[in-house]
Amino acid sequence: MVVLGAGFAGLAAAQGLAGLGVDVLLLDRHNYHLFTPLLYQVASALLDPSQIAHPVRATVRRRRSLRVRVATVRRVDLDHRLVETDRGPVAYDHLVVATGSTTDDFGVAGVDAHAQPLKELPDALALRNHLLSQVESAQWETDATRRRTRLTVAVVGGGPTGIEYAGALAELLRLVLAREFGHLDQREMRVLLLEAGDHLLGAFAPPLQRYAVDQLRRRGVEVRLGTRVTAVEGGRVRLHDGSEIEAGTVVWVAGVRVSPLPGLTGAGDAAGARGAVPVTATLQLPGRPEVLVIGDGAAVVQDGRPLPMIAPVAIQEGRHATRVIAAQLRGEEPPAFRYTDKGIMATIGRHDAVVEVGRWRLRGFPAWVTWLLLHLMLIISFRNRLLVLINWAVNYLFYDRPVRLIVRAGPDRDREAVEGPGPRG
Repeated sequence: MVVLGAGFAGLAAAQGLAGLGVDVLLLDRHNYHLFTPLLYQVASALLDPSQIAHPVRATVRRRRSLRVRVATVRRVDLDHRLVETDRGPVAYDHLVVATGSTTDDFGVAGVDAHAQPLKELPDALALRNHLLSQVESAQWETDATRRRTRLTVAVVGGGPTGIEYAGALAELLRLVLAREFGHLDQREMRVLLLEAGDHLLGAFAPPLQRYAVDQLRRRGVEVRLGTRVTAVEGGRVRLHDGSEIEAGTVVWVAGVRVSPLPGLTGAGDAAGARGAVPVTATLQLPGRPEVLVIGDGAAVVQDGRPLPMIAPVAIQEGRHATRVIAAQLRGEEPPAFRYTDKGIMATIGRHDAVVEVGRWRLRGFPAWVTWLLLHLMLIISFRNRLLVLINWAVNYLFYDRPVRLIVRAGPDRDREAVEGPGPRG
């Protein structure tokens, strides 16, 4: 058995398959599992990377039949049942594809060169370095316009990641950095949240959408709805109405699309929405029952709507992959997949969040406590749970962000933060 990807879906599938007593090989280009829901807290200097990333081998070491290898997958040869990697070919009898998603620029010019994504751990570290470097260099800026530009952050995308990062960033700038850089005018520290639609948090109920907008604006975030970005340039964002926003930092969290894997779909198969691969009701590749596609990469429609690219869906699909392969090994008909909706949630800032589970809706402090508890439960290791809880407590009690470090590995690729706006490093 070969599983591609150690994200939520792949890890759940690999652990389940190992429990069947079969040999499992888990391939990923990283040696860690990343808890992506808290990635924005690394980018906003609240958490250390090691607190949301856990070595895969440490997670699965009790599964004796599960091996982990680090490799970059190049393509899949369905006819010969081979996975081609940068380390050589890997044969499989059953294949579970959980290669996840990547940032979608929607064809907007300049996103790749001038905007900061927030999808992977290196993205969060680069964004943290860039943002803190902009604040540092603003101290030396004598021109008021250039100083305001350096201290302006434009967050593009009004989904959960966008509002969570915008809220966290507003608190970082006004509650932490403003005290340490007291000579800087707080009015020059701006956080803008740009959303092309007429509301934030599209999957939530309208009352919670409106509540999120109100609470973000109370925290000083400039929320602009119906604002479509047409281009990102060095130090500015161009909008659909021809206007521009001068911003030293542009964060692109407008959406994701499936990470392409050549050879996966087979001849004649068309990609679904956002590049997702069409699968059967059992999550198997049509005509290839030995191949399952799960997580963000699977185009699964339930009750007439595609399932969202979120961790709960991925985890349930990963567990279902085990049931499908177990049925195949027994010579039985594989069961169909049915997602059980556990609800959606997003935090806005200190003691504030929105939660929706069916018809049950929470907002404010009760929602925030619910958000905290659930995320603590989902973090893999006890050590990481404890460290995250300590950092959250320190931040809540003392208005402190403990990881305000500008640390770069290798050559300095973020020199534009000091020398002027330019391509993303």
